[in-house]
Amino acid sequence: MRVLIVAATETEVLPLVSAMERTSDRGPRTTSYTHAGHDIVVLTTDVGMVATAAWCSAVMSNATFDLALNFGVCGSFDRMLEPGRVVHVVSDRLAELGAEDGEAFLSIDELQLPAEHEFVNANPPPIDALSRLPAVSAITVNTVHGSDRSIAAVVERCAPQVESMEGAAFMCACQIHGVPFAQVRSVSNIVERRNRRGWKIMEAIASLNDAAIAIVEGA
Repeated sequence: MRVLIVAATETEVLPLVSAMERTSDRGPRTTSYTHAGHDIVVLTTDVGMVATAAWCSAVMSNATFDLALNFGVCGSFDRMLEPGRVVHVVSDRLAELGAEDGEAFLSIDELQLPAEHEFVNANPPPIDALSRLPAVSAITVNTVHGSDRSIAAVVERCAPQVESMEGAAFMCACQIHGVPFAQVRSVSNIVERRNRRGWKIMEAIASLNDAAIAIVEGA
């Protein structure tokens, strides 16, 4: 199987990459590996939805993949999803796509403008390690939430369980190129007023990579 692994940063997938056999550098931001009988390309996009969408589309346009996997960390609006918990994002949306009207937010649908802004993985790959993860809904943002007011507003409007800065862009690229995919994330923090003392990034990365290795080996 030919697999594309996408991450915003090298740190998020370093334990996974360390478990694989490197074969070559393919080009900008991509490196080739083999593991568990798969040919694997690891793409590091940098943070943000624009970079993720552009780099994913560039790589998918130049090669064929049987599966694409996005691994990363996220913030959780759902306090039942505590830091370190790994989740499978099955729906994602661009929460900020719209317009302000005074204190009100107008969605892209309310503006009656054509734009893809909601993405659903209706047929995730049948991998046991993936199916055991809780399926969640997400939003993708340019600015992570960190005030009581903005958190309350987005929860009322979108009812998300987690948020990231890349997920929907990855899902959009996969759907455009017809590549089966899964977005898998580990909770690094509860979404609240910025509180670095509550972050558990290294714990999140450790649990993310345990899940990632199991998913890759089970694909």
